[in-house]
Amino acid sequence: MPTSNAISFDNVTVRFGGRSVLRNLNIKLDQRRIGVIGLNASGKSTFARLLNGLVTATEGRVSVHEIDPSKNPMAARREVGFIFSNPDMQIIMPTVQEDVAFSLRGSGLEKAEIDAKVRAALIRFGLLAVAEEPAHSLSGGQKQLLAICAIWVANPGLIVADEPTALLDAANTKQIANLLLDELDQQLVLVTHDMNLAARCDVLLHFEDGRLEQMGEPDKVIDRYLASV
Repeated sequence: MPTSNAISFDNVTVRFGGRSVLRNLNIKLDQRRIGVIGLNASGKSTFARLLNGLVTATEGRVSVHEIDPSKNPMAARREVGFIFSNPDMQIIMPTVQEDVAFSLRGSGLEKAEIDAKVRAALIRFGLLAVAEEPAHSLSGGQKQLLAICAIWVANPGLIVADEPTALLDAANTKQIANLLLDELDQQLVLVTHDMNLAARCDVLLHFEDGRLEQMGEPDKVIDRYLASV
């Protein structure tokens, strides 16, 4: 098991088709709530996807909780749970209960242990009453809860959430934001365009044109960011 909650990037550059989408990133982070902001195509989603190996660095080294995602992608994906803005991209199995249980495939647990963990997770996220319902029939807010539940049940050390409230109304945005930012124990990397959510993080990163433009206290980073756009 990893012994550190540090995230480090050493001279990391990512190129796609000859274009640098992330440039010479050197950073170390160990805060619980890490916010990431920037305009579209600024590099923030590339940064997020490097954390679990969805994207691989062209140059440099990434370390997440003492795991190099490029060298050990399976360990990285166990340690790093990834949540997308559209939960339909993550729902795999027909029913809510089956979708949560799918996250424990290959865990080596007995069926009774899996069933107990799934039930506890469904209770934790308020989904027990819809356990047997078709997963894609849920409301938008319930689907995002299911996506988070299916990540959480596997007990990752880090949750990366890429615009997790982008498709939600105000009430569901509040529920999902409170869950991720205040209620779960895991370290969080939150990519967001919502400055209210960004302001609640412990540290904020601002990417621009593939570079880390700013890093620091959220209020100060947000003020400079808003003044520049």
